[in-house]
Amino acid sequence: MASVTFDTHTFVKRLTRAGMPEEQAETVMAALRESREAGLSHLATKADLTALEVRMIKWLVPLLLGQAAVIVALVKLL
Repeated sequence: MASVTFDTHTFVKRLTRAGMPEEQAETVMAALRESREAGLSHLATKADLTALEVRMIKWLVPLLLGQAAVIVALVKLL
């Protein structure tokens, strides 16, 4: 995954130039940093989704075949 550089000092300076008190700007920056770090750590990748799809298909095919066998047996009883 590509890394993106974010200059936190410049961000805080920009907020203070816009009139935000420095303490509040630093708090906003800390919250933003925490959300960026936590936000990506639990996301599924394409590989995760592909692996899940394969596992689901492995369970789904026998289930559908089993249901088809039950339907055939019921039709024969009629």
